[in-house]
Amino acid sequence: MRAPARMGLPIRNDGGFIFAEHPDVQAPDARILWHADLDPEVLPLSLRPACPGDPDAFDPARWIAPVTLCHRTGDREHLLLSDGFRRIRLDIVEGSLAMPAPLRPHFHLEGMVAARGPLRALGRFLDFATHGRFRSGLYPSEPRMTRALLLLQVHDALIQGASHRDIGVGLFGNEHVAGQWDGPSDALRSRVRRLVRDAGMLARGGYRDLLRRAPEKS
Repeated sequence: MRAPARMGLPIRNDGGFIFAEHPDVQAPDARILWHADLDPEVLPLSLRPACPGDPDAFDPARWIAPVTLCHRTGDREHLLLSDGFRRIRLDIVEGSLAMPAPLRPHFHLEGMVAARGPLRALGRFLDFATHGRFRSGLYPSEPRMTRALLLLQVHDALIQGASHRDIGVGLFGNEHVAGQWDGPSDALRSRVRRLVRDAGMLARGGYRDLLRRAPEKS
């Protein structure tokens, strides 16, 4: 077990997250804890001592994945299980992972709509506790991420001083831009302008919506 890592980190609230990663840390290695108001899949729970052999208890020492543990306020702990691409976020509102194992979890769920995100986290946590790994089938792809990554590329290009044409070349190729940038149609220029606009909106706080899922259809 590589845990608990980064224990006792200072809390950072800028931008809606609580973490202390350096911006140069690569995404698969970063352990970011978003504020529960922004992350709909935070699972609150209490931990209590359990008797040896209790089938409803667990021992964190058996976890293989890296663990990030950060103290927030009082006795609350923020726990992130992650392999760099998939994650499970839990807020321990009573008890502590520092208590002697085994530990018996008591999960806190309420509401008809509000419980949906924590229930997804609960299912993933129970599966992880059983199998000791993150199974990709429990983490469906997020179509919005493809465009979000594209907007990040555009934003990076802008802060490096790239022009709209430079961005077009970087995304669509020099030959495509050479043939259409100054042509009769404004489609390519308009597409780049929209990407620049949306990249700015993402950087100015739109990233906070990336964790929020679209409303589920009944």
